[in-house]
Amino acid sequence: MQPKISPPYRTVITLQDLEFGGTQRYAVHLLKHLNRELFKLELWVLRGGEDMLPMAESSGVPIKYLSRDSWVTPRALWNFFWRLKDEKPDVLYTMTAVPNIWGRVFAAITTNSVVISSWRGRQEQQFESFLWRLTDRLICNANALRTHVIKRHRVDPKRVAVAPNGVDVNFFTPDSSCRDTFPTVVFVGRMVKEKDPFTLIEAFSLLRKLVPDVRLILIGQGYLNSKLRQKVAASGLSKHIEFISGANDVRPFLRRAWLFTLSSVSEGFPQVIIEAMSCGLPVVATSVGGIPEIIEHGVSGLLVEPRSPESLAQSMAKLLLADDTRNSMGKKAREIAMERFSLEHVVKFTEEIILAAVRGKA
Repeated sequence: MQPKISPPYRTVITLQDLEFGGTQRYAVHLLKHLNRELFKLELWVLRGGEDMLPMAESSGVPIKYLSRDSWVTPRALWNFFWRLKDEKPDVLYTMTAVPNIWGRVFAAITTNSVVISSWRGRQEQQFESFLWRLTDRLICNANALRTHVIKRHRVDPKRVAVAPNGVDVNFFTPDSSCRDTFPTVVFVGRMVKEKDPFTLIEAFSLLRKLVPDVRLILIGQGYLNSKLRQKVAASGLSKHIEFISGANDVRPFLRRAWLFTLSSVSEGFPQVIIEAMSCGLPVVATSVGGIPEIIEHGVSGLLVEPRSPESLAQSMAKLLLADDTRNSMGKKAREIAMERFSLEHVVKFTEEIILAAVRGKA
């Protein structure tokens, strides 16, 4: 029988690492804003990576690294298993792929914790068809992902909830005085195949024929970084593209930009899009995953098909060359971010989902 528990529920959030990423940023938001009268929080991290450690530490929540290795080693998993067995948290919230797999398995063996897991992208490597039964609630950040995981992995719909990403609209604010005098486009994301940065480079090359003085800022890290730089150099675009390896605070770059773009072929619910919107930027992005749930085409931005550099270039040019349209869409983007994606809304959704799972387990 499940022992009776009462608030504040000892809640452990687990991450694979604290490198730059949307899931990591979401986790930090929860650390800072979940109701302390309801949840006593800890963060467990399976491997090294400290890009977002200062932000996590600012929450005042205890942070425990289970290893400092560059990858999730057997030692990290061993420490994870025994810490769960010894400490038996009331709630275990697993995020990112490795914790989503092993956290559920270990919890099933060692504890009777309420297990919350995340599904924030089409992460087929999570073995969801088998592991969903070990999850009290699976939280997706987009309705498109909820539909996908139910259909593909036959997850019980009653166990799948949606809590969209949220943004601190008082932190991500517009500042037109910082805007570059020349047309500037910004991209923030991991340099990996899912983000398809090579299509963006092709689109930018085409865009320069339409808007010759345009500049592109690429912010992010990833295994494609060196190949991407080589392509930019070979294309003669080095003087027009600025590479930034990563930034704890992307606001200065968003405020410089005229618009934000994302060229992904696969997505969940990109955190950075709502941050850009909160900064008053219109968005040109591919119509994949949960992006159409964020961007209203023709109102707060423009949606294009993936792997189409021509469409991406034409849509960016359309906004860069039309000040009134671009400014109107940027204003609307800010309004939508405030109305639908504020942290208060998102944290409240998450709290209700966890509490419902606790009641169901009891």
